[in-house]
Formats: sequence, C-alpha cells, structure tokens
Amino acid sequence: MSKEKIFVPNIAICIIMDVIGIATYAFPVLGEFGDIVWAPVSGYLFFKLFGGRFGMIGGVLNFLEEVIPFTDVIPSFTIAWFIRKNEADKLIKKPELK
Repeated sequence: MSKEKIFVPNIAICIIMDVIGIATYAFPVLGEFGDIVWAPVSGYLFFKLFGGRFGMIGGVLNFLEEVIPFTDVIPSFTIAWFIRKNEADKLIKKPELK
C-alpha cells in the first residue's frame, strides 16, 4: 500500500490571502466593490492552492464568503490550511497494514 502525499500550502500565504480579503473593510464605501473584484480571484487562488475536490468546493465557498456582505472576517484560507494540515498529519501517523 503506497502512501498518498497531500500538498499543504504555506501558512503565511494563507494568512496573507485572508488579510487581503479583510482589507476591504478599510474603505467603507469601496469595500463591497472591492469584494466583488476580489471574490473571483480569491476563489480561483483557493482552488489552485488546495486543488482537487477540496479546492473546488472551498473555492466556491470562499467566493460566496467574499461576495456576501460582512462575512469577510471568516479566515477561510487559514481554516482550510488547518484542515489540510490535519489530513496530512493523519496520513503520516497512520500505520501501514500488511
């Protein structure tokens, strides 16, 4: 049985992506317009960073999080990083059955 390797993106990149998403609150009137511009970019970057089914579903949810007003405070990239890191750690610790 071969071990499948799970890619875990850099936590700093994930935190930066979340900070960019929250930064639109710095401009009260332009903030929601900024979210409309950032939402598709954020969803695409989420998909590219995490890939596969997890990245596709997360990218859609991240897009919705950026488009829906007042939900920018949710650190979706960082939460996804913790989920992916947990999956990778479980895979490493899982004993191989013979």
